[in-house]
Amino acid sequence: MRSRVMMTGGVLAALLSSVPRPCRAETIEQRLERLERKVEQQDRIIKDQQRQLDERKSAAPAAAAPSTAPASAAAPVAAAPPPPAPDTMRAYWKDGLRFETADKNFQAHVGGRMQADWAFFTEDSGLANAVGRFEDGAEFRRARLLIEGLVYKQVEFRAEYDFAGGESTFKDVYTGLVDLPYVGGIRVGHFKEPFSLEELGSDNFIPFMERSLPNALSPSRNMGFMAHNTVLDDRLTWALGAFRDTDDFAVSQGDGGWGGTGRLAGQPWWADEGRSLVHLGVAASWRDPGENEARFRSRPEAHLAPFVVDTGTFDANGLSRIGGELAAAHGPVWIQSEYMAAATNGPGPGRDVNGYYVQAGYFLTGENRPYRQEGAVFDRVRPRRPFLYGDNRGYGAWELAGRWSSLDLNSGAIRGGSVRDITAGVNWYLNPLTRISANYVFSDQLQLGDSQAFMMRFWFDF
Repeated sequence: MRSRVMMTGGVLAALLSSVPRPCRAETIEQRLERLERKVEQQDRIIKDQQRQLDERKSAAPAAAAPSTAPASAAAPVAAAPPPPAPDTMRAYWKDGLRFETADKNFQAHVGGRMQADWAFFTEDSGLANAVGRFEDGAEFRRARLLIEGLVYKQVEFRAEYDFAGGESTFKDVYTGLVDLPYVGGIRVGHFKEPFSLEELGSDNFIPFMERSLPNALSPSRNMGFMAHNTVLDDRLTWALGAFRDTDDFAVSQGDGGWGGTGRLAGQPWWADEGRSLVHLGVAASWRDPGENEARFRSRPEAHLAPFVVDTGTFDANGLSRIGGELAAAHGPVWIQSEYMAAATNGPGPGRDVNGYYVQAGYFLTGENRPYRQEGAVFDRVRPRRPFLYGDNRGYGAWELAGRWSSLDLNSGAIRGGSVRDITAGVNWYLNPLTRISANYVFSDQLQLGDSQAFMMRFWFDF
């Protein structure tokens, strides 16, 4: 009541102070009647506001107190929307355009990658005379489109094509079954043979612009059939397959060319959800070369450079490969190494070639190099603070890396040459899908001379 009187008095004072001086034609009685009407009007407004305030105060405890009214008297509640049908398809973005049904029995990912390169070279005259000039240049190292997914919960598929260089070539084109008892999964088509940690990892995620020199000894993609699985709480991965050597369109005719390849890899130490780990792996491959011929060659870890070691085609009625893998990571520091050797059967002694590499890196911004246990390979780097994006925006992830690699293609009558490379690199990961890299490569072809390369790449994949 007191507050009501004070409010009324305040309003009356405001009205009186704001009323202009009356003209002489208005009497005192008329002026008082007019002021009384205004006071009564303001009083009605105040009473109405007070009534509304009292109603709100009385409604608040009633809403908080447990209801004693029967259920039939309760206010109706809006019904929750029904769950989507199992075959309802939704589209969303997660490192690419993805589709999936509500029951996840059907899934698809539409994606691709683009890698634009620039390179500048210097070389000794003896090396240029022997293998050709090292010419500066630019290229799309890779320009790919893919679609992959899962149908009927257990049938996987992937179709990826590369358009770099002005023509279309097959990359991964396969189908298979997953989540099979005991076996795990089977795969049929054109895909990578299970050999080499560096080769099996996606080129989207390698720390340098090019893989190491001994990658020339890895079999890479061929047409085949493979069984694979991850066991022991995902700590051990195995794969075994039969393959036939094919061209870039998975075509092969003629005698020979068949072989088998297997790999066993695991993590004897795994901590902090993979930020700290040790990886060990072994792989072996044997095949009957088509046309009873074999050849090994390599560039100096720069794709626009010419081949600097090359055995040429030589007779071989059998080819075997072995490989050993070692890697470790602890927070922002990582190290990786492999040894590979290939031996051929044929006329003459000394037909073994080999190579190795050691590489390491450090994230200046504190990230780690992720590892995917299914497949036992390194995975996509995700900056903790993406470049100018999101509430946690920052400067992206910065990584320094270095590598020493060696490839010896001299053995007996085979004189392909020997080369040693030192590579230094810096990676700027703007976000999980975009990266800018700079690499410097010093290459020593032991018999012919040295070359140097400075390269840059803009990476994008989805």
